[in-house]
Amino acid sequence: MFDLNEAEALYLDETDPVASNRSKFLIPPAPSGDGEAAYLAGNSLGLQPRRTRIDLEAELDDWATYGVGGHTKPRKPWVSYHEGLRDPAARLVGALPAETVVMNTLTVNLHLMMVSFYKPTAERYRILIEDGTFPSDSYAVRSQAEFHGYDPDDAVLRVKPREGEAVVRTEDVLDLIEREGDSIALIMLGAVNYYTGELMDIPTITAAGRAAGIVVGWDLAHAVGNVELRMHDWNVDWAAWCSYKYLNSGPGAVAGAFVHQRHLADASLVKFSGWWSTNAATRFEMKPELDPVHTADAWQLSNPPIMAMAPVETSLKIFDEVGMPALRQRSLRLTGYLEKALGVALADVPARVITPQDAERRGAQLSVQIIGADAEHVSTRMRDEYGVFTDARQPDVIRFAPAPLYCTFHDCWRAARALHEVLNSAG
Repeated sequence: MFDLNEAEALYLDETDPVASNRSKFLIPPAPSGDGEAAYLAGNSLGLQPRRTRIDLEAELDDWATYGVGGHTKPRKPWVSYHEGLRDPAARLVGALPAETVVMNTLTVNLHLMMVSFYKPTAERYRILIEDGTFPSDSYAVRSQAEFHGYDPDDAVLRVKPREGEAVVRTEDVLDLIEREGDSIALIMLGAVNYYTGELMDIPTITAAGRAAGIVVGWDLAHAVGNVELRMHDWNVDWAAWCSYKYLNSGPGAVAGAFVHQRHLADASLVKFSGWWSTNAATRFEMKPELDPVHTADAWQLSNPPIMAMAPVETSLKIFDEVGMPALRQRSLRLTGYLEKALGVALADVPARVITPQDAERRGAQLSVQIIGADAEHVSTRMRDEYGVFTDARQPDVIRFAPAPLYCTFHDCWRAARALHEVLNSAG
């Protein structure tokens, strides 16, 4: 029997100092037909805000009304639309507005950043990543190494957890930087690991890398909208992120990038250029040569996709309304309660939570490794029979993400109970 009092979860929902914003989102129905789902898969794809359809239809209406005149229409002219996303995006990543741009998708932005910041030499050519990085990041850095004429098996340096451990220790990253720093041109780590949910020590690793003469960039895909970030103050060289996970902007949503202020006027940085890279004030003079700007806009290429940017703007407004400090505190309480509930659920099965126990070393995610289980089968049963959405990573890990904007303590209770029931029943 799942021995955890449901009333406690309901009481915590009633008394939490940061109210749930669940009513602002469209919650999928439980496949069983029994009310709303408990959606703990926002680290894979966030839920749709209710205002998204309204805001997107407003842009469609403007297209119908103005045609090409929509570029200069009175309400949110398309020609400058992306500028309205700059300030709220900067607040989320702890940056200056000039350091921030919303554009493209994540891996495209990673490549654009590496065009400028991966400058290998015969002596210093390696790229440091975590061994358990998301595969697309691994593909990206390996392809960059190949593009520059290096063997990726040599040029890509992977820092691994210690034997028998699931997460990378900060001291092991620092030790690798000290030992191999003279050969490393770029550090590109995931701020929050997609698999384990580990929050890396961004300021410490960044400081060590830069002290060793290494450019330091961060993939914020699982960090933005999840944990508090201070990209400018931490002196990070550059970063990139996506918007479809914790930022709830829709599948394949427009992403973002950060470039530290100290690099913005550096004429020696190579960049690919396009229509939106040039100075907006002189863009329509149609000159053949670029008129450079000293902001992160310089890394843009094409004019922004308005219908794809509208959902990003909708989401960023919600984060501005609630604020990351309040969301982070709610997240710590939700994830702490889920950890307690999973402890009850897993009491009689061979399993372990591979996410760090230290709350300051994780975001809104707990990854459970169930020895001998088929993670996809377990996750599917939890969804179909109990209305609990999670994310399975084969062979045996299930990721639970209690996103603080719309998840509740009762969602966490439901998730733990569903896991317990599935693991302790036949099928």
